[in-house]
Amino acid sequence: MKSASDEQPGQGRWTSIALLLASVACANAQMSEDAKLETFFRQHLDVSLRQRPVEATSLGDHRFDHLLDDISKEARAGWLKHQRATLKELPRAVDYTKLSRAGQIDFEILQQDLRRDIWLAENFRPFEEDPRTYGRYISDSVYALLTQSTLPAETNLANCVARMKAIPGAIATARQTLTRPPKQHLEAAIRQNRGAIAFYETEVFQLAGETPQLSQLKVAAAPIVAALKDYQEFLEKELLPRATGEWRIGKRKFAKKLELVLDAGMTADQVLADAEAEYDRVQRDMYVVSRQLWSQYFPQQPLPPDDADGRRATIAKVSDAVSQEHGKPEDLLQNTRATVDRIKQFIRERDILALPEPDLCQIIEMPEFRRGNSIAYLENAPPLDPKAASFYAISPPPSDWDAARVKSFLEEYNEHMLQILTIHEAYPGHYVQLEYANRNPSLIRKVLSSGVYVEGWAVYTEQTLLDQGYGERDLRLRLMQLKFYLRAVVNAILDHKMHCQNMTDEEAMKLMVEGAFQSEGEARLKVIRAKQSSTQLSTYFVGRMAHYRLRQAVQREQGDKFSLGHFHEAVLNEGSIPVKYLPELVRARLKAGE
Repeated sequence: MKSASDEQPGQGRWTSIALLLASVACANAQMSEDAKLETFFRQHLDVSLRQRPVEATSLGDHRFDHLLDDISKEARAGWLKHQRATLKELPRAVDYTKLSRAGQIDFEILQQDLRRDIWLAENFRPFEEDPRTYGRYISDSVYALLTQSTLPAETNLANCVARMKAIPGAIATARQTLTRPPKQHLEAAIRQNRGAIAFYETEVFQLAGETPQLSQLKVAAAPIVAALKDYQEFLEKELLPRATGEWRIGKRKFAKKLELVLDAGMTADQVLADAEAEYDRVQRDMYVVSRQLWSQYFPQQPLPPDDADGRRATIAKVSDAVSQEHGKPEDLLQNTRATVDRIKQFIRERDILALPEPDLCQIIEMPEFRRGNSIAYLENAPPLDPKAASFYAISPPPSDWDAARVKSFLEEYNEHMLQILTIHEAYPGHYVQLEYANRNPSLIRKVLSSGVYVEGWAVYTEQTLLDQGYGERDLRLRLMQLKFYLRAVVNAILDHKMHCQNMTDEEAMKLMVEGAFQSEGEARLKVIRAKQSSTQLSTYFVGRMAHYRLRQAVQREQGDKFSLGHFHEAVLNEGSIPVKYLPELVRARLKAGE
């Protein structure tokens, strides 16, 4: 072995230069292959969006805003054909081994997305069995043009008029295609279609405002209203009597779907075991908090016995007492806006993370045709039109509810729970996270986002803000946070057991009402939702556990050097990626920033 003194003069320097040149050549090769991957994805995306103009609009590509999807059987077969061809061509067009590590992850994300969509198309028939599928084309397609496009108003209205002309045809396709849907799916579609009728009778004109194009809009809306009213009669009188489809997807399909859709590196059985263990832990925490609040609400009553029934009674009675502290239905929107201001101020003061500037989130009342599934949602700015507005929508109690149902609703979303909900949906939950995601340079990560990451981050932030002192250590707020989180845990249990273990409605209600302290009205809605979806209810819990465990591990590794704000920004700057990649990428980003 030669020592350094054995080298000829200058040999070490030239060796270093050679190594540097080789390194640069390798980096250039990676950049070139990364560029190939992006070009390949852009070509695939262009074909997909031409086939599906409504998807293009939702992503912020406005080239096809004047068109509506061809949703015929033949056209949908074309969608599947393109996906299969793209999956086959991907490893031929891009050499995985020559990609940078970030490029390899993007390659895997695209490959997994194609495999998932192909499997879903081969194993489920939403156009035949789920009438809710058509709402995307009937209502959402026009609503998005009027609310989130950054094109000039007159252009958006012209596109609306053009797109609306095709909607009666989509309604006709729905009537011809729907077969025997599950009753639960159909009942939701019936409610939403009533909202669609109202949208085209009044709301679309309100959104358009004063414009010379109003007369054109009215002409285009009239045949849609007529078609929707006929469609409503079809849904209620023709389709409802034959709505005998099975909503359970079964253990085999559930396990495969969870693996493909969540892409979290966990099996369905692992998720259930995790959720059941967490269920016990969260209940214990709720009892500790409830015991401290007991004398505040029941000063003349002794604390119930410290056994299973007594602990459950303590939590239930204190939770119910806290829930009485709520506002009026007409103040729900105003109260939410006030909550947002307090939360944003706290985030800045405690350096939780850097909030997006400018703030493009608007807090609105949920449109009628969107109601029926949840009290709130966040509709983020499209990734391909990131300067558009985002909407945090709040749903007041529907006007046809009786006083008892309204009271239950307001108790469930009391003034304390409303703060937790706003943390989840907006700050620093969905709105903040998705704004960060829209800034990620990877087109694949912008477009193919992970629902597990997105929902998990939102649930993770609820506890995090309270842990850092939000709410001035108000135990009522902590109790509602734990109750809201327990709902996410129970969602995963419900998701699995209703689809895989034939859990009955009665068993599900008992789990939610007695085990998770939900109101009966809220629990009934969740039973319906569990029947109308599969695996999605597990995303909240699986994602939260991934974010929380990573935070604990990194904080332990870094010790006194750990910065909560830097950690959160490292997580958010990676985009909405499958959570299985987070440990590697976040650690690398934090190390590079040292």
